[in-house]
Amino acid sequence: MSNPNQLFLLADHIKLSLLERQRAISLNLEPNSQDGHISRSLESFRAGLENIAVERESLEDAGDTAALATLKQSELSLQTQYDDLTSQFHGFPSSTPSSLSQPNDPSLAADFAHASSHPQRSSSLLKKSLRGPSGAAASCPKSVRFSDAPSAAAEDPARAQLFPYRDDPINASTDQSQLDNQQIHTYHSEVLAAQDEQLDRLGESIGRQRELSIQIGDELDSQVAMLDEVDGLVDRHQGRLDQARKSLGNVARKAKGNMQVTTIIVLIIILVLLIIILK
Repeated sequence: MSNPNQLFLLADHIKLSLLERQRAISLNLEPNSQDGHISRSLESFRAGLENIAVERESLEDAGDTAALATLKQSELSLQTQYDDLTSQFHGFPSSTPSSLSQPNDPSLAADFAHASSHPQRSSSLLKKSLRGPSGAAASCPKSVRFSDAPSAAAEDPARAQLFPYRDDPINASTDQSQLDNQQIHTYHSEVLAAQDEQLDRLGESIGRQRELSIQIGDELDSQVAMLDEVDGLVDRHQGRLDQARKSLGNVARKAKGNMQVTTIIVLIIILVLLIIILK
């Protein structure tokens, strides 16, 4: 790929992929599925820059000044973007202002704006699910759903043409560096729509979890009330046991006193009988 226009288009594709990667990270989604595509695109970008350098040397030898000046300007811009995109991909700080959100092709401005912004609809759904139950979706139990309906790729011929079938789509994906503007727009629109759908499902899941936590909290409150009632009953029974213990103590003391009186009376009777017998 030695055509500068193709390299500018490839740079826009890499920028959109990096924006989607940052967007996925901000939404706590898995961004690793894009890393292989971005790495291969950067490799194609680097090879294209090497081809342009060879073409520039050829123009210098031929003495074509006008074409050489245009090619040098394009090469400088492409090299700057390549360095910036490589730094962004590997997480290194860039010494120059990032061109990540600036498309080379104005027709992709809407895609860049969408990829750079956070989905308001999904965010509002998350906030709604955190504030209260979201109707039937929040109250229904979590279930596993199976469908016999064909996939989106089978229903959409354009998508099938854009991404042909692969036995291993992750490891043997389509070389997206050869896509035109319309295909890039379609691809990134589908990626953004998939992220929005994942965020919607995340919001519904949070709503169901919140409803479940409310039910668990109500159950815990009822259990605490039952424990309080049991504690009250135990306290009342303990009071009754204390009163019974006091009553038994009083009876024991009285019985002990009566036993002493009885013993004295018996001894007196025995003494009287002995006196009578001895006389």
